[in-house]
Amino acid sequence: MADYRKTLNMPDTSFPMRGDLAKREPGWVKDWQQKQLYKKIRAAAQGRPRFVLHDGPPYANGDIHIGHAVNKILKDIIVRAKTLAGFDAPYVPGWDCHGLPIEHQIEKQHGKGIAADKVRTLSRAYAAQQVERQKKDFIRLGVLGDWDNPYLTMDFKTEAAEIRALGRMLEQGWVFKGLKPVNWCFDCGSALAEAEVEYEDKKSDAIDVAFRCDQPEKLAAAFKLDRLAKPSFAVIWTTTPWTIPANQALNIHPEFNYALVDVGDKLLLLAAELVEECLKRYGLEGTVMATAKGAQLAGIEFHHPFYDRVAPVYLAEYVGTDAGTGIVHCSPAYGVDDFMIWRANGRGFDEILNPVQGHGVYVPSLEFFGGQFIWKANPNIVDKLREVGALLKHETITHSYMHCWRHKTPVIYRATAQWFVGMDRKPDGSTSLREHALQAIADTTFYPAWGQARLNAMIANRPDWCISRQRNWGVPIPFFLHKESGELHPRTLELVEQVALRVEQGGIDAWFNMEAAELLGAEAAQYIKMSDTLDVWFDSGVTHLSVMRGSHRDELAWPADLYLEGSDQHRGWFHSSLLTGCAIDGRAPYQALLTHGFVVDGKGMKMSKSKGNVIAPQEVSDKMGAEILRLWVASTDYSGELTISKEILDRVVETYRRLRNTLRFLLANTADFDAGKNSLPVAEWLEIDRYALALMRRLQTQLAGDYERYEFLKVVQALQGFCSEDLGGFYLDILKDRLYTSAADSKARRSAQSALWHITQCVTRLMAPVLSFTAEEIWAVINGKPDDSVMLHSWHVLPEQQGEAELLERWQQIREVRSQVTKVLEDLRTEGKIGSSLQAEVEIRASGARYENLAALDDDLRFVLICSRTTLVKAADAGAEAVIATPTAHVKCARCWHWRADVGKHEHAAEHPELCGRCASNLFGAGEVRSHA
Repeated sequence: MADYRKTLNMPDTSFPMRGDLAKREPGWVKDWQQKQLYKKIRAAAQGRPRFVLHDGPPYANGDIHIGHAVNKILKDIIVRAKTLAGFDAPYVPGWDCHGLPIEHQIEKQHGKGIAADKVRTLSRAYAAQQVERQKKDFIRLGVLGDWDNPYLTMDFKTEAAEIRALGRMLEQGWVFKGLKPVNWCFDCGSALAEAEVEYEDKKSDAIDVAFRCDQPEKLAAAFKLDRLAKPSFAVIWTTTPWTIPANQALNIHPEFNYALVDVGDKLLLLAAELVEECLKRYGLEGTVMATAKGAQLAGIEFHHPFYDRVAPVYLAEYVGTDAGTGIVHCSPAYGVDDFMIWRANGRGFDEILNPVQGHGVYVPSLEFFGGQFIWKANPNIVDKLREVGALLKHETITHSYMHCWRHKTPVIYRATAQWFVGMDRKPDGSTSLREHALQAIADTTFYPAWGQARLNAMIANRPDWCISRQRNWGVPIPFFLHKESGELHPRTLELVEQVALRVEQGGIDAWFNMEAAELLGAEAAQYIKMSDTLDVWFDSGVTHLSVMRGSHRDELAWPADLYLEGSDQHRGWFHSSLLTGCAIDGRAPYQALLTHGFVVDGKGMKMSKSKGNVIAPQEVSDKMGAEILRLWVASTDYSGELTISKEILDRVVETYRRLRNTLRFLLANTADFDAGKNSLPVAEWLEIDRYALALMRRLQTQLAGDYERYEFLKVVQALQGFCSEDLGGFYLDILKDRLYTSAADSKARRSAQSALWHITQCVTRLMAPVLSFTAEEIWAVINGKPDDSVMLHSWHVLPEQQGEAELLERWQQIREVRSQVTKVLEDLRTEGKIGSSLQAEVEIRASGARYENLAALDDDLRFVLICSRTTLVKAADAGAEAVIATPTAHVKCARCWHWRADVGKHEHAAEHPELCGRCASNLFGAGEVRSHA
């Protein structure tokens, strides 16, 4: 038997079956850098509509983790998709460089007690090292951006712009100085932003404390009694005994009913609805003598349990009856509500008792407890209350309590002199910052949509923003305060600009190392030069001004089209950017917000080194390739938790292999195709090729929309389905015969190749945002120009054709019949009656439009069904429709493997008896004629 293999158009390509990604990707990354691909993309995109995704800066501390990888890959997918969609989409990566974690690292490495200027020098060097380490890993993920010129919050120009942003907010009246309880961490030695506080369980001493009434006549009158025959006590319940030494009042709800309860030797004042519960807790029995509304008790003075001072009753609607006694002891230095009630009753800042120092130790002058750390003082205070007979109950409870998110240690509210951004101030007399921000949220598009309600709730309920910190490594608050009045220097705005000019040249040290006299001259003796720094959230929060509108960032624009970060940034960067944007510009600095979830392991557990379930992006890149990580990110619903495990990644590898094999088939079968020379007009294509074009157009339209809506999971699913079902499971399966057996330059083969070329162009570009490495590898094969890149182009423009809707509908019916035939043939194969489907002959009984559609294919129907012979019979109706398959009795063609009656029965049969008539014609005659498939 002759070998006809060489007469076939066998596929051939330099595109390897195995991606070998882990080994080859670093070379591609290096090549992109050497060719300055990002700059070439920027040049090619000049003049296009601008799309700006402003990078939320990761913190410059430690190696990147899987969450960082998710964030940067999502951003890269979006920027690439926008570029291919015809936008000028720059990507300027950034880093957050100031703040406490870096100071802590310097303390760990060099010890405490280092001079402040040395801390700043070491911190700057440390942050720069971390940036370089993280940058290397981000680049390895295939993320394109201006890596040679990222923005850093510690850049001198950025620091100066941040100071100017503070000046603008001060000028507009949003910034003020106040004494107010703020979240305070003893380990940080600083106030914490709301975003830096998390809640964990804590064991606390819960105590019920009796405060003796100093004005029994007034108390009796409030309850409409003639007199009180016994000592009377208001009872409070608290889980913070350490605040008792600073007690200055008692808070009672004006609308609650309060009862005076006789327990034998004394009278107790309790909320009426809690009397039974409280007496049970104290192990007492008692009788309610009288009740009164809380409003009747206002102003009555009680006495501190062990200090010689009074605690007047103040009315407060925040008081509840869900726990305790319905009476709250008030220490205005250590509670936001306490502070507000104190101020509402006309009490001054200077009257507030604040015995707890910044490191958590009582001032030495505090009687009984001076010099004690507050947590260690708790049992001593309990003992003191027991000693003076004021303790009614003591127990230990576990409850949710505020902790520092860095140190994981308990924090307190503590009144300090701080700088605030006022949420409810109305500098223009009409609109507060809170109102501006809520309107801005309403004007912002959220992905997913639930993010809007979450951010709205946070803004609606948040207190004033404390923007000052008592640290060394941060952008200064460059204010001068009068030593006596505490007021800002009258030329503060002018001085802020002068400081900004100096910082622009010398960084933040220009302020910290400067003597006040350099700016104030002889006035310096009257002023205190502040040493506070700005909250690190302010650093990143004003990058819409310091970076997006920076003089050295012409490629960016304001407002940003999109901010994209993890869901924790509703309380972080999204939040601070919104407030500073509304304060400076009256609107948010972004048009849309996209939120992604956190990464968990295969069991839904949070990743931690102690659990041994951490998957590092570096490890995935080194073993499987960053391409697999990119495909995993895109094929996961990022709006919730992103689940990852070795098993999940192995499945992603399989998905990648299937996609790669499909693209390899396309490349291999268009290797001898020159689009400029060999393309046929669409009107001359076979119908199934035009159907494939219609499928491709529909997919491209769908995927372009999915990219625009940031629905990458749909992109991957649709691309995977198209490659496996529309191409691999249908079109390419049918096409193999025509591609391999037709004459190399025949119209039938060139029609197929024309369609395949367009499909390859489309699919390569559509996959490029996700599979960036593979798309460039394919582009090098189909283009052959060493300096070209798929990213220098846009979505492929497919040739137009008429009647695509009807074409799609007709072929959908044909595919349904094919599925029925395939099932029948599979049954024959299972029974052992046939091996290949080409060993079968198929009879189809069809009616109506189904019959008409199949009949139009004529003899090409057998190629669609991949069988050697088909018979189409017109059925009377749908009930008479059927598919009947039988093994063929004919002989197999040695070249095309079809089993045909004309094998060895053609004019060239003497020399080629193993060939069918079709193959003989293709090799020695005019070639077969096809019109549909």
